[in-house]
Amino acid sequence: MTVNIKSIAQPELHKSDCLIVPVYTDGKLSSAAQSLDHAGHNNLTQLLKRGDISGKAGEALLLPHVTGIKAQRLLLLGCGDNSEISPADVKKIINTLLEQLNNAHIKSATLLSESLSVAGRSPEWLSEQIARAIALSSYSYNATLSKKPTKPSFKTLTLAQKPNAKLKSAAATGSAVGLGMNVARELGNLPANICTPSYLAKQAKNLARNNSALKTTILEEKKMRELGMGSLLSVTAGSSEPAKFIIMEYQGAAKKQQPHILVGKGITFDTGGISLKPGAKMDEMKYDMCGAASVMGAMNTLVELALPINVVAIIAAAENMPNGNATKPGDVVTSMSGQTIEVLNTDAEGRLVLCDALTYAERFKPQSVIDIATLTGACVVALGSHATGLYSNQDDFAAELIAAGEASGDRAWHMPLWDEYQPQLNSNFADIANIGGPEAGSVTAACFLSRFTKAYRWAHMDIAGTAWVSGPKKGATGRPVALLSQYLINKSLINKSQG
Repeated sequence: MTVNIKSIAQPELHKSDCLIVPVYTDGKLSSAAQSLDHAGHNNLTQLLKRGDISGKAGEALLLPHVTGIKAQRLLLLGCGDNSEISPADVKKIINTLLEQLNNAHIKSATLLSESLSVAGRSPEWLSEQIARAIALSSYSYNATLSKKPTKPSFKTLTLAQKPNAKLKSAAATGSAVGLGMNVARELGNLPANICTPSYLAKQAKNLARNNSALKTTILEEKKMRELGMGSLLSVTAGSSEPAKFIIMEYQGAAKKQQPHILVGKGITFDTGGISLKPGAKMDEMKYDMCGAASVMGAMNTLVELALPINVVAIIAAAENMPNGNATKPGDVVTSMSGQTIEVLNTDAEGRLVLCDALTYAERFKPQSVIDIATLTGACVVALGSHATGLYSNQDDFAAELIAAGEASGDRAWHMPLWDEYQPQLNSNFADIANIGGPEAGSVTAACFLSRFTKAYRWAHMDIAGTAWVSGPKKGATGRPVALLSQYLINKSLINKSQG
C-alpha cells in the first residue's frame, strides 16, 4: 500500500476510482468541495441540507455515481468541527475511510486533504498518521488458517495537496512505522508452538540478512551460564525449549557514537511455572513476548528508514513451564550482576530475564536503555488499555518518551519510582525478592529492575495493558513500536543536526 501526494487544481476533472471529500458539522464546504458541488449542480449542498450526512467525525456516505465529475465514486467523509479536528478523532476518521474503501472493493482513491486541519498538529503529522493507518490495514493474520482471508482491495491513496519534501518524508515514516507494527503484531499473534525462542532468533537473523548496517548474534544457554545469567536460566529451567539471548546491533552512525538500547521481554509462553496461572485466558500468554515483538518491530522500522543512529536490541527469549527441573517458589538464584534473588513467585518471571539482559547492556556503554515488557497485571488495573506504564531513573528521560508517545499517538504515562517502595522487595534469604506483595505491583516490578540499571539512563515500559486486546477482535496491537520509533527518530534528528 502506498501514499502519494499531488496537487489537484480542479478536483471535478480528476480521474480516480473514488474521490474523498471531507464534510463538517457546520455544513460549510471547502473550496475544492465547492468546485465539485458546482460541477454536480449543487448535489453536495442538497445532501447536507437533507441531513443524509451530518459531518460528525466517523460518519461516511458513499455515492456510487455523481454527474459532472470524472471520479467514478464520491465518498463524503465526516470530519467533525470545521475549524480543527481533534487528534482523538483522526484515528476514527481514517479507520472509517479505509473501511468504506475496502468494503466497496476500491483499489485507489484521492483524499481532498488540503482543507483538513488537526488541532495542535502539522500537515506532516496527519500525512504520517494516514500512511501508518494504511500500512496497518494491510495486515491480517493467516499463518495457521486453512482458508486465507481475503486481502484488502485498497492499495493507493493520493493526498490532494501541494507536495513537498517534508510531507513525503512523513508519509514514508508513517508507512515504515506501520510495517514495523505489523511485524510486532504477527509475532505476537503466532501461537507459542510456532513462535518459540528459536523462532524469534531465526526472525532476528532474517532481518539482518542482506543488510550491512545490522548484525545479529545469538547466545545459547551454555554461553549464558558462562556469563552468570542465573536469573534468566532459572526461568527456562522447566522448559524443553532452549532459551535464546538475541543481540541485534544496528550501526547507522559513526562507530564511536554510543548506542541507544532496546531490551525486550521474550517469554514466548508463560504458564506461570510452578506458580501456575489459572486456566482461563491462559492462551493469551502467547502474548507475553510482545515486548520482544515490539523491539523487533522497531528494528524493522529503523532498517526501513535507515536512520543515522546506533541502536542495540537485546531480547531475552524463553518459555516459563513447570516440570521436575523448574524453579520452585523459595529458590534463590544468582543474577549476572552478582545480586541474589529469592524467587517467591515463579509467575513474576519477566523481571528475572530482564535483569540479566539489563546487566548485559552495560557493556555497550549506552546513551539510553529502554526495556519493554508485558510485566504486570497491576499495570492493567492502574492504566487500562489506553496508556503504557512508564518508569525511569531520570525524569527528563521519561519526559522525552512521554513526548514521543504524544507525537506518535502511542501514549504512555509517567509512574512513580520512589525509594519508599523499595523495602517491599526485602528478603531474609537473598539480596532481593522477585515480588513486593499485593500493593503497587507494577511499581515494585519497576523497582526490582531499577536495582540493575544504576550504570546508565534507563526507562521501563510496562505494556501489559496495551500490547494486545481480548474479546472478539483479539490480537496484538503492535504497541509501543510507534513510540519507540518516534524516540529513535528524534535522536537521529539530533545526530543529523550535529553531524
